[in-house]
Amino acid sequence: MQTCVIKIGSNVVTQEDGMPDFSRIKSLCTQVSFLKNKGIKVVLVTSGAVAFGRKNILLPEKTNPVLKKQIWAANGQIALIHTYQQLFSELGHSIAQILVTKEDFRDRKHYLNMKNCIEGLLSQSIIPVINENDTVAITELMFTDNDELASLTAAMINADTLILLTNVNGIYTGPPELQDSKLIQHVDQQTQDLSSFIQASKSSFGRGGMLTKLNMAKKSANLGISVFIANGKREAILNDILNGSAICTQFEPSQVKQSPKKWLAHGEQYYKGEIRINEGAKNALFSNKISSLLPVGVISYSGDFEKGDILRIIDERGNRIGLGRAEYGIKALIEKTGQKKQKPIIHYDYLYLFTHE
Repeated sequence: MQTCVIKIGSNVVTQEDGMPDFSRIKSLCTQVSFLKNKGIKVVLVTSGAVAFGRKNILLPEKTNPVLKKQIWAANGQIALIHTYQQLFSELGHSIAQILVTKEDFRDRKHYLNMKNCIEGLLSQSIIPVINENDTVAITELMFTDNDELASLTAAMINADTLILLTNVNGIYTGPPELQDSKLIQHVDQQTQDLSSFIQASKSSFGRGGMLTKLNMAKKSANLGISVFIANGKREAILNDILNGSAICTQFEPSQVKQSPKKWLAHGEQYYKGEIRINEGAKNALFSNKISSLLPVGVISYSGDFEKGDILRIIDERGNRIGLGRAEYGIKALIEKTGQKKQKPIIHYDYLYLFTHE
């Protein structure tokens, strides 16, 4: 483990009544300090702002739910980051706050600016503490939850490890509270689909659930990142993960992907345009030979995109087959579509293909 992104869920940093669990936060900070002192670079993606805000501000029941969350997040983020700052300062570490929205990951230049900022902080041994900017995010621009944000962050900074802390030990073969349910401790590329084991329930104080964690873990592992879903309420859980004794679910990583492909792998919700390609172009992309997508293979297109935007690629039947970064905009593609000896609309280095079925 060299660079680790740790996501701390709402149910980890809150008590049963929804109030902040200061003793648990202090314990986790001590464990992160232990990792830091071992030479590991750590990025925290933390929930809890709304819980801290709920503690500080009592709002009328009739208050609009979205506004209520914005008010609590705006107020609670201050207390949350102050708590981390105080605890880490006592342990001899500096932190920096980064608030993001999904829009920040859409543009490649903005994405690289964020990446450079986080890597700059890590180079100075500063712990980046990242959270979604709930005060400005609207529904269509919100992350599914902080599991998605943590997964995006791990891919962005080329982390080798992603730890998703929740209030159960990992993924079970049934509801965790049932005695017959068994913990699935190891998941590799040959493991069957686990989604059938998971109930579509969400946490009490967060937006996400175990299905989101499973999807993000699989995507991250496919990019070459080792992923752990573990119980953040267990004492010394981070220490146990480091020494290999943790009771948790671990996802074995595939071969590491190039950085641009990691960006694209999470671009399904950020694409600005769509291009339909013919069967010949599709076969070329999925062949063993390295191939870029040329305009001659494009049948049709939609969207208003420019150079650098993410494009979704579909085949003649409308099946999603991949994502790529546009080498030029829609106006240039209109002129080049169907023509030979033209510059690729998507270069191989900026092409991410879904599993070929």
